[in-house]
Amino acid sequence: MLVVPVAADHPGSLQANLTTVAGRQVVFVEVADERRRGALTAADGHTFAEAAAHALGAGLPLLIVLSSSGADAHDGIAALHGWGRAARMISRCSGRVPVLMAATGPVLSGPALLLGLADHVVMTEDAYAYVSGPRMVATFTGETLDSAELGGASVHAVETGVAALVVPTPEDALDALGHLLAYLPSSIDEEPPRWPTGDPLDRSTPEAGACVPTSPTGGYDVRDVIRSIVDDADFLELRERWAPNLVTAMATIGGRPVGIVANQPLAIAGTLDIASSQKGARFVSFCDAFGIPLLTLIDTPGFYPGKDLEWRGMIRHGAQLAFAYARATVPRVAVVLRKAYGGAYIVMDCRTMGSDLYLAWPSAEIAVMGAKGAVEVLHRRESPARRAELEQEYEDRFLNPYIAADRGAVDAVIDPADTRREVAHALEMLSSKQERLVQRKHDNQPL
Repeated sequence: MLVVPVAADHPGSLQANLTTVAGRQVVFVEVADERRRGALTAADGHTFAEAAAHALGAGLPLLIVLSSSGADAHDGIAALHGWGRAARMISRCSGRVPVLMAATGPVLSGPALLLGLADHVVMTEDAYAYVSGPRMVATFTGETLDSAELGGASVHAVETGVAALVVPTPEDALDALGHLLAYLPSSIDEEPPRWPTGDPLDRSTPEAGACVPTSPTGGYDVRDVIRSIVDDADFLELRERWAPNLVTAMATIGGRPVGIVANQPLAIAGTLDIASSQKGARFVSFCDAFGIPLLTLIDTPGFYPGKDLEWRGMIRHGAQLAFAYARATVPRVAVVLRKAYGGAYIVMDCRTMGSDLYLAWPSAEIAVMGAKGAVEVLHRRESPARRAELEQEYEDRFLNPYIAADRGAVDAVIDPADTRREVAHALEMLSSKQERLVQRKHDNQPL
């Protein structure tokens, strides 16, 4: 058991122990709501910080179950200092040991910010979290909301991206944390655990190519392609309902954990927007921190256009995804399934961004833009009939992967049926990859 100091006159709401979750030893912190709805005392903050420090020192995952009404008003500013100390130590764990949290009830006020420090958060369906509550919102804005409308699990699953998974009960939340932990090392000093599998590495995947319509504008579910490539058609999708135009998932290939980033044509045609750029950047950084190889599946016509997105900072947020890939040192394999246009082609781990192996299907279209857009820019004064001819010429000349392959931007054009075999062999070949970065205090990530 993890022994942590707790002030005798402040029993608090928090317990910290060494325990086993899904067969893995972890530092387990639980904030229960039996006492003052889980209000965190100054002693609780100290216990929290000590637990995080123990996880960091022992190289163990830090699992936290939260249900708290906020800092305990009976302790005054000392309670604020307590959760501030906890936030500092959790931040020190970031990128060194996995930090996984479950919200199983209300998580309110300052301590709600702790959820934002976790690598991933699981919420139960009746949980809710916010920094400023309904009464404060009504006072300042005049808008009346209940707790679920303001910060319920569905809000954080769809609108904010705080919840990576939503489950029915606290028991399910613990199971979900254990499932996610199975893909992760205990610390950066270990390799991700290997999974047993009987799925052959050289299994043919003709169904992968069959998923993609012959029409360049036809929709399909990229998760069907993922299922065909990964071991036993099994993967764990994270933040499924937030920014659904980009899929982020954990899976294994040849028993080796991998992180998958894939454009989703079913949602706004797989274009990138602010939320998907943030989602992808956070996931890529997470995988890179814990030595998990990345597989990127590309089918995007570009960034979603619009004044609202540009005014909200599409430049900054789009750069987050580019930045995350550019600094990633784990093995990286990319496959262009269909479209890879313009700036979105660049930020989805193109060859010059540092992808170790860049593959393309024969259906791939790698270009600055699609044929219609290019002709409208270059030949807008031509007649409609002539523009139609020019579009066909542009498609025949540029919208294929062989031009890019000839210029070294694509390593190989592969049959979709060979995708699993090529990816698996590449990950095996890259398993000993080492990349030395320039020593510096830290980078200046776009936020």
